Amino acid sequence: MQKVRSVNFRLIGNLKCRNSEWNRVSPRLYSTKKNVIALFDAKPFDYKYMDELSEKFKELNYEIQYIPARLLPETVSLAQNAKIVVPMVNDKLDQQVIERLKSYGTEMIAIKAAGFNNVDLQTCDRIGISVTRVPAYSPYAVAELAITLIMSLNRKIPQTYNKTKIGDFRLTNAMIGFDMHGKTVGVIGTGKIGKIMCNILQGFGCKVLGYDLWKDKELLQRPNFKYVELDELYARSDIISLHSPLLPSTEHLINKNAISKMKKGVMIINTSRGGLIDTHDLIDGLKEGKVGYAGLDVYEGEGEYFFNNWSEQVINDDVLSRLLSFNNVIVTSHQAFYTHEALQNIFQTTLANITEFANGKRMDQLTNSLNFMNKK
Repeated sequence: MQKVRSVNFRLIGNLKCRNSEWNRVSPRLYSTKKNVIALFDAKPFDYKYMDELSEKFKELNYEIQYIPARLLPETVSLAQNAKIVVPMVNDKLDQQVIERLKSYGTEMIAIKAAGFNNVDLQTCDRIGISVTRVPAYSPYAVAELAITLIMSLNRKIPQTYNKTKIGDFRLTNAMIGFDMHGKTVGVIGTGKIGKIMCNILQGFGCKVLGYDLWKDKELLQRPNFKYVELDELYARSDIISLHSPLLPSTEHLINKNAISKMKKGVMIINTSRGGLIDTHDLIDGLKEGKVGYAGLDVYEGEGEYFFNNWSEQVINDDVLSRLLSFNNVIVTSHQAFYTHEALQNIFQTTLANITEFANGKRMDQLTNSLNFMNKK
């Protein structure tokens, strides 16, 4: 059976459809053109924004093949004949997957995100696969969602919405929030997103404490902003927002020990990477009342669930189910990047990365390369 999604790609195989989306594809791709871009874990926004750039890819003599499956050891065979692979944030590009991609003729991995913790870069360097990313798309989008989570938790917006929908307009003690003005907020990671977060918080009149290995010179000059060590940030902050990449040094940065140093009733916000938080320890903190609120756009075990519809199935992840059961926790579906401006930037930058590759640049010659990072 042949399923044609747009004029610039073809996908052949047994396709199981549900809710107008593909859930499975056959274990082999066939292409009519020499240069193939295999885009894994394809979602509706991929079709929309990549198709808008289809003529540009045609000019480069590339066709796009959209693959609904995540890129995993079990699905890597779908990339046969693909010169370039475009993975999603929850795909798993470990040594096994990357070596098989190499055997299929893949020469480039074009990550359409800023994070790269799911890619074995050392193996890519060793066997000569170019890797690029989108280092910045719309930092405003991510920071603004972090603020949205803070205000929604503070002012009990989900609970109020549910009450008023059924005609209950009473003001209860459980709905009482707090003024943001004068509160102390800790921002861990003051790169592009973290810096914008600091700007917005200062607009509320907050005192902002920052932590980062690299100090931003402009932030250092700001009133009501100060860089501090993590222990001080934990001890003084009413709200803590995470804007750090996921690295071996930052994995489970928020754990039982860190939570023990925080104020009782602290609010924790994570719009960065799920692995920054030890979720079991966070749940313990919520149960004990040490953590008063949590706003999570990411979750360390999200791979199987986020970006997919589980409303008609049982969620077998007991940790995620427990998080969803708290009335002082908001979990969103890894959507901080999901604005028109951010998506345009993501796909335009991905096109620029592939264009450089098509024009002959390789490895660390590419502008947004992740190759040989330890030498940079």
